[in-house]
Amino acid sequence: MNRPAPVEISYENMRFLITHNPTNATLNKFTEELKKYGVTTLVRVCDATYDKAPVEKEGIYVLGTCAGCTCFD
Repeated sequence: MNRPAPVEISYENMRFLITHNPTNATLNKFTEELKKYGVTTLVRVCDATYDKAPVEKEGIYVLGTCAGCTCFD
């Protein structure tokens, strides 16, 4: 399945990367993309579709804001 390319938005001293929601099957490629952009914190704004442990293992802190999200387990 083709996914849209990430979109980077800068505002003052902040940077945001808007991406698709990966699955466990696409997580390695997704994590590499995050690292390419220098992502240090990932904020989920939809239901979790992947295990956050592999992302955190790469040094990226994962937060969640969605109802029913398991990000803070």
